[in-house]
Amino acid sequence: MENSAIKFTRSPAAIPFLGATFDSRQVKPGMLFVALKGEKSDGHDYIPQALEKGAVGIVDGYDELDRVAHEYRRTLKAKVVAVTGSAGKTTTKELVKTFLSTVGKVHATEGNFNNHIGLPVTILNCPKDADFLVLEMGTNHPGEIAHLCDIAEPDAALITNVGTAHIEFFGDQDGIAREKGVVFERAKEFGVVSKENARLETLRSLARCDLVEVDPRQEWMAKALDGILPGDHNVSNACLAFALAERFGAERGACAAALEGFVLPGARWRKVEKWGATFVDDTYNANPDSMIAALDAFAKMPCDGKRVAVLGDMFELGPRSLELHKMVFDHAMKLGIPLVIGVGEMSSQCLCHLVYKDLAKLKKKFRVDVSAGDLVLLKASHGMHLGDLLQD
Repeated sequence: MENSAIKFTRSPAAIPFLGATFDSRQVKPGMLFVALKGEKSDGHDYIPQALEKGAVGIVDGYDELDRVAHEYRRTLKAKVVAVTGSAGKTTTKELVKTFLSTVGKVHATEGNFNNHIGLPVTILNCPKDADFLVLEMGTNHPGEIAHLCDIAEPDAALITNVGTAHIEFFGDQDGIAREKGVVFERAKEFGVVSKENARLETLRSLARCDLVEVDPRQEWMAKALDGILPGDHNVSNACLAFALAERFGAERGACAAALEGFVLPGARWRKVEKWGATFVDDTYNANPDSMIAALDAFAKMPCDGKRVAVLGDMFELGPRSLELHKMVFDHAMKLGIPLVIGVGEMSSQCLCHLVYKDLAKLKKKFRVDVSAGDLVLLKASHGMHLGDLLQD
């Protein structure tokens, strides 16, 4: 970097700043600009623009970002909560945020800003007066959760479930459990887990904190979520979120009331009315566990016409990819969904009613397959761009 004088080398406690961003277009006076070199662009090229907009310091590179975020985390009074799992992380993080907001000021990960860039930037954007900092932690390679915990030093942790997401890089579910379970090794106070977690014994063996084991099928929560978030998996997510918030003083009545108007960010169970049909856009991401949970919830939704499930490929499943795709499609067919459409290389090899290897070909036929009054589920890994079907 040409001008080393602007490098943010001092402790975050020494220089007041008002948040951080790695997008120079979002810099506001008083912020830090995080200059990172990526595959397509180099943030260092935008330092002059960031300074012109009022940046008070430059965080130079990934290592510096980790250091500054870690030091800033130690200046915060907020209790830090880590949320991870194979599926439902973002939903559960949003529920934890909602429930904790009944007892204090909460700052949380935006969307699923949950990796080695998003997490430290989220920490740097946490207000000094926040009571809670809720951090979503994602991983697709061993060691990533430990790295995020090194930065965040969580006080409490929650694991939604242990499934098959990213299994290509972990070998098996036990490998995934060991990776996720790091949050229970690192949490200073307590961890929250479902009594029905598929790898509960492994997680128990890893825990170095008090472990709260939660009944994921609580009737009061199912009633509170009715008409807001469908599916048994979301009842489970909410029960876990409440159990965590309850340890910090949240109460049932206040949390149930806080669910009114609850909306998930991005393309997560987003209802869209188009062409006289109702679409459930759940295309932000997918893995076998979230696919099956979504199908179960979809099959129970009221419908005036026919149900149509458009299921696209799921990525990072390794050698078991075709097996896991077939498991999902077999489940969809057993549910008796009248029209199941497979999209993509793997999905087109599965038993269903219609297959399209190419999304462009489906787009040409889609208006014929879907009629007014139908209820349509769109679900696939984000890279399949299945949400494009809703574009004119």
